This record gives sequence, structure tokens and C-alpha cells, in this order.
Amino acid sequence: MMTHFLRAEWNNIVLANYAVPKDILSPYIPYKTELDSYDGQTYVSLVGFMFLNTKVFGLSIPLHENFEEVNLRFYVRYSDHGNWRKGVVFIKEIVPKRAISFIANYLYGEKYATMNMKHFHLDNGQNFEAGYEWHYKDKWNKLSATTNKRSQKIIDSSCENFILNHYWGYSKNSDTKTSKYYVEHPAWETLKVISYNVDCDFGALYGAPFSFLTNEKPKFVLMTKGSQVTVQRKQDLESSELF
Repeated sequence: MMTHFLRAEWNNIVLANYAVPKDILSPYIPYKTELDSYDGQTYVSLVGFMFLNTKVFGLSIPLHENFEEVNLRFYVRYSDHGNWRKGVVFIKEIVPKRAISFIANYLYGEKYATMNMKHFHLDNGQNFEAGYEWHYKDKWNKLSATTNKRSQKIIDSSCENFILNHYWGYSKNSDTKTSKYYVEHPAWETLKVISYNVDCDFGALYGAPFSFLTNEKPKFVLMTKGSQVTVQRKQDLESSELF
């Protein structure tokens, strides 16, 4: 029996990371998980990247293998008999194809929305730039970063490690039910960010509690080249651990 739901490459991942008050995340925290923090602060991340060579249950869907995604996520952890399983919770995931949203929402219980999107990847020989844009209510929202081209290993105690090394996904199905899934990928390295641009109407896209982020500067911005990933099938939170 196939244990994974999806395989793909996640490519040129840009993450703008904001410190936020814990109370605005409380309604989204899945049952039996708790907020995870770094240096005493809780974070949300606005993330843009490319899905490439995507296969669902081992099958490619014509014209749906390669596409952009932008999501807003935050960080939680779950104690499995004393072992912390660090993971992410998605507030909203945006893609450009309705079929992708349908599969993710109705077959996998995610929170996808469909919007017009575009991206650019520019290599000028010295630096590299990646950017993602998505259209909502007459506005093109943007997320981009310019980096040098040399990868750097992540230090275990760093903010980069905190943001990138959460390998579980948790979904709040109800006040008393949570589902989980595991994402497999090699340890990522980062590219040093030289400059960035975030132009996002957080309030319109994610609700009034997040509107203050529209004029807020991120605490830090990361970029990684990414890698191939495997997303395992969802399970109830208390199912036997596979990993």
C-alpha cells in the first residue's frame, strides 16, 4: 500500500517571518498541540515557492505538475510520549489552479484558495532573485528576495533552523480532533538574503487580526533552494507514529 500522498520538488522558497502575539493564533491551534516559539517569540511565516514535478498518489495530473504556492503558517509542537514532534499549521494556502485546491481541500482537509499567480526567478551571475505574486481584490500582492548564490549550512540553535526544521503538519479538524502528516526532505541550506520586498494586504487575505502585519517589517527573511519532498498520508493525531 502506498504510504505517501504527494511527491514533488519545493523550489526557491522565500520565507518572511513575523513575530506575533500568541493570542491571535489561539483560534487556530490544533487540539493537543501547543505553540512553539524561538527566543520567547511566536512567529508566522509568509512563504512563497514553486511546486515542480508534482505527483499525487504516484500520478501526474496534466497541466498541474508545476505551479506557485504562497501560504501563511505558524509553528506548533506535540508531545508524543515525551518526544516533541515539531510542526506547522497553515492559516491559508494559495495556488493558481482550482483542481489543486479541490484535491487539497476535499480529499486532504487543507485550507487552499485559488487566485491568479505569477513568479520570477532571475540569475544575474552574481546574485539570484526569486519572487511570487498573487492577485486578490484588485491588488497584486508580492513576496521576493535577492540573495547571493552560495548556500550556507544551518546552525542548530539558529532562527533559520527553527523556521525550516518543522517536519510535521497539523490540521485542526475540530475542537477535539487533530490530524497529522509527515513531510520528508533532506536538511536544507539557506542563501544569504541581500534584500527583500513584501507587499501584502494581510487583513484582506487572512482576516482583521493579521492586518497589522501589512505595515510591519519581518523580523528576518530566509531563502532556501529547497529539494524533493514526500508528504505522507494524513492520520489522526493519536495514531501510531510511523517515524
